[in-house]
Amino acid sequence: MGVNTCILLVVGIIGAIFTFFVNEKLGQGPVRSSAGLSLLVASFFLLFPHSLDAYLVKNIPPVFIGSSFIGMVSTRLLSSYLKIGLAGIIFASIYLNTSLFFNGYGGALGTTASISLLVVLSLPVLNLRGNLTNGFSQLTKVIYNSRNRINKTDAD
Repeated sequence: MGVNTCILLVVGIIGAIFTFFVNEKLGQGPVRSSAGLSLLVASFFLLFPHSLDAYLVKNIPPVFIGSSFIGMVSTRLLSSYLKIGLAGIIFASIYLNTSLFFNGYGGALGTTASISLLVVLSLPVLNLRGNLTNGFSQLTKVIYNSRNRINKTDAD
């Protein structure tokens, strides 16, 4: 694994975790967090195009932007910085290995971020009672509970 690949994997981790931190801890909301941080990163490389290797200047902004979509996740689904960082690594890995496949398709970064989150959510998790469950069942419960709240609101 080359240095550029390692740098992009770290950017995937940083983009996801920083966005989640600004979203949850600083209370900026998911869209403002992702957009603000992505604007900063993209602006830096637009203003200083010779600051790094041309490959990194070209690929750091999309990796950061895509991994920032991971950081937009709700704490009801995922609240562990470790798992969010893992999703960032998965995102960067998918980006590095399939970026040519997605060339010309709109929504590739968001789709890849979604796939990364689903992979992390499907990992086995030890819940508070000591039972082994998987994140997908937790996701299903959140969706089911959300539907029940919506249906109760519509009934009122």
